[in-house]
Amino acid sequence: MQSTDTQLLDALFTVIAEQGWRGVTPGRLSGLSGIPAGELVRRFPSRLDLLRLHADAVAESVAAGTVPGQGGTPRDRIFDVLMRGVDALLPHRAGMLRLISDMRRDGVLALALAPILQRSMERMLDAAELDSTGLQGKLRATGLVGVWLMTIRAWEKDESVDMGATMAALDRALDRAEQAARSLRIEPGDRAVPDPGA
Repeated sequence: MQSTDTQLLDALFTVIAEQGWRGVTPGRLSGLSGIPAGELVRRFPSRLDLLRLHADAVAESVAAGTVPGQGGTPRDRIFDVLMRGVDALLPHRAGMLRLISDMRRDGVLALALAPILQRSMERMLDAAELDSTGLQGKLRATGLVGVWLMTIRAWEKDESVDMGATMAALDRALDRAEQAARSLRIEPGDRAVPDPGA
């Protein structure tokens, strides 16, 4: 990600932490990031475009830390990927908490964020070497949205260094997701290449 995008995301979540989602304006973002307001409006006609940028940054961070063919079960890999996604939120924790709070009071915002979150979970599946394509892939991603939301609910209250409560919540959410997948006959969609030496 470009350094200007990093500055912009820092500014975005600073504004959200202090002013809430409705307080995000080109002028405030420009003042904090140093990027001209006109350039921001051209690049990001909608404020939601800024959240897409953040979702992409999180997905890129997770992908950069992923070793293809790392082995492990599909559950192990998706657990690792989602926890690294949580870690990627930490630099903007205060702003993220305010955004989550605003989203719960703003149904329009929650609906607008749904496709961004769906796409983000498809990319998490890709990072975990699980198939995100076709109908089953869409269902996997939709199920992962539920897992993510349950995990983030725990993360909101978890201020520990080891993120123990968050990991426990993720573990429980994956249990439920696996049960639902079995009942709906949704396969894991494992795309990992077996180790020829195994």
